[in-house]
Amino acid sequence: MDGMSLLTITVLAVFVGFEVVSKVSSTLHTPLMSGANAVHGIILVGAIIVAGQAADPWVLAVALLAVVLATANLVGGFVVTDRMLHMFHARKEAGTSQAARKADGK
Repeated sequence: MDGMSLLTITVLAVFVGFEVVSKVSSTLHTPLMSGANAVHGIILVGAIIVAGQAADPWVLAVALLAVVLATANLVGGFVVTDRMLHMFHARKEAGTSQAARKADGK
């Protein structure tokens, strides 16, 4: 494939991806993030394999950049998922534990 075809496919994929993700309801974002984290893990493994087999320095540089970006994306995805899951936890009163409230008779 020539460069223009690859650029066209990339641009179309960005637009389609944005449209698909923007139409998802907020209750489905956590399961989608977990699935996306699994995909990013596979991408990271692929980038590591390519970096390990690179013979040309240019390919090695691009592969190492891919490893860094995939790692950042994977870790960021887990951080966002963790924060979203914490939104569903019951809120506790600041500075007051359940044992202290029971002792006070509340």
